[in-house]
Amino acid sequence: MISRLFFTLVFALCCNLLIDHPGTAQTSERQAEMRLAPTSYGETSEMSYLLYLPPAYGTNEEEWPLLLFLHGAGERGDNLDLVKVHGPPKMIAQGEDFPFVVISPQCPEGVWWSIETLHALINEVVETHRIDTSRIYVTGLSMGGYGSWGLAYTYPDLFAAAVPICGGGEPEKAPSMKVIPTWVFHGAKDEAVPLERSQEMVDALEAAGGNVRFTVYPEAGHVGAWENAYGDPELWDWLVKQRRDD
Repeated sequence: MISRLFFTLVFALCCNLLIDHPGTAQTSERQAEMRLAPTSYGETSEMSYLLYLPPAYGTNEEEWPLLLFLHGAGERGDNLDLVKVHGPPKMIAQGEDFPFVVISPQCPEGVWWSIETLHALINEVVETHRIDTSRIYVTGLSMGGYGSWGLAYTYPDLFAAAVPICGGGEPEKAPSMKVIPTWVFHGAKDEAVPLERSQEMVDALEAAGGNVRFTVYPEAGHVGAWENAYGDPELWDWLVKQRRDD
């Protein structure tokens, strides 16, 4: 009788936990917490990141596109839960599926994105997973928008598409990435990163004959730019169609 009572109490407790926290187990397992070691690919800094694999990954020998997401300055630190506050990691944590392998690194506190460390991270994921290297994409918001520009013009032969949101970069380097299809987003009322930072990059790409689209949300501020962009199904439909011709 005691054992039966104990079983009943445990069963009830488990049921209450499931009711109070629906989907917790599924959400926590959707993005694995990973770490790039400093000696994995040359002298790089350590970096923690979230790894998402599509539901069908591993069911066959198919190679998958890879999406690198770069967060903004407010999500820096050593707690990967912060990375789930915005963008694709947030959407994945809420139950949305993507047709890409998604990696979402976390930038350490007090510094900006290291282009070389991000490049090392991509290399590691390509080496350890079934990745279609003709379909590697980069996107990011705010500080991550700057990082997206920096990666794209530093390694133009790596990416099939770039989606910088409310970021900026060095316009004189933009011509090196003219072959990369690029879709830029910014809010006209952004008070954190002026619209001009995106505009000057777009102008430089257009002058170089680049393949660039520019969407400005007239009423959006800083946060509104990426909420609108990532919430638009057209972006994801466009992105998955991009493929680099070697």
